[in-house]
Amino acid sequence: MLSDLDVRHDRGDQHLPRARPEARGIVPRFKLTIEYAGTRYSGWQIQANARTVQGEIDHAIREVTRRREFELYGAGRTDAGVHALAQVAHLELYTDLPPAVLRSRINDALAADIHIRQIEKVPHRFHARHDAVSRSYLYQIARRKTAFFKPYVWWIKEPLDLARVRDAAAAFVGMKNFASFTADEPGEKSTRVLIEGLELAEDGALLLLRIQGSHFLWRMVRRIVGVLAAVGRGDLTVGQAAGFLDERSGIPAALTAPASGLFLERVMYAGDSGPGPLRGVFRVE
Repeated sequence: MLSDLDVRHDRGDQHLPRARPEARGIVPRFKLTIEYAGTRYSGWQIQANARTVQGEIDHAIREVTRRREFELYGAGRTDAGVHALAQVAHLELYTDLPPAVLRSRINDALAADIHIRQIEKVPHRFHARHDAVSRSYLYQIARRKTAFFKPYVWWIKEPLDLARVRDAAAAFVGMKNFASFTADEPGEKSTRVLIEGLELAEDGALLLLRIQGSHFLWRMVRRIVGVLAAVGRGDLTVGQAAGFLDERSGIPAALTAPASGLFLERVMYAGDSGPGPLRGVFRVE
C-alpha cells in the first residue's frame, strides 16, 4: 500500500527532471488514469535495478515520443505486489499528439498488466499528489481457495466473525494516531491520519474492505486489514484492536496482510464524487 498505500506520500520527489518550456509555449500537462496488476513489479516508484510500474510507463513514453525530458508524478506509491484500479499521475511533456493518440501509443508499448485508462489535458498547475483530497483502497479477502485469483486476494481459511470485524473497524474512523500501523521511522512524519470511512461488504465468497482517507502511511492499510482479520478470527478482541491507536505496539506489524489483496481503488480531487458502490474486482462464488 497509497508500499501500499501503503502509499508513501511524503518521501520526496518521484524522479525525472522537469521538462523545459519549449519555444512554442508552455509545456502541456496531462492527467493519466492508470490500472495495473502489481504482482510482477517492485511497486510504483522507479528504483535502481528493479522493475516498477512508473519505470515501465517512463520507458514507454520515451519510446513513443522520443523525448527524454518530462515529468511523470504519481498520486501515490504502491508497494511491491499491490495493484491499482485507478492510480493517477500527471505527465508534463511537450508533444503534438492528441491525448487519445498518445494514450493508444503508450498502451501499445506497455505490457498487458499495465493499462492507461484515460489521458486528459489539464491546467499546468494540476498536481497528481498535492491536489488529491482523498484516496480509497480496496482489500479482497477470499473465504475459499481459488484456482484463478490467488494474486488478487488473501485467502483466510478460518471463519471470520463479521460482526466483530465491523465493531473493530468503527474505532479506526476519524482523526486517529496510526503510529502502530506504519513502517515509517518514528518521528519521520506525523502519524495522525483522517480516515473518512471503513466499509465492509460480502460479495460471493469475497469479503471486501474499503478504507478511504486523506492520505495513508507506509503499510498502514495492510496492517489495519491484518488487525481486523485477527479480530474476526478471535485472536484479538475489539478492545485490543482499538488500543493500538492509543499506545504504540508491534503487534499490527506482525499481522500485516499480504500485498496481493490490496488495490488502490480511487484518487479523488475537488469536485469528484465518492468511490461508488463497494464491489469486488471480480466475482468468486
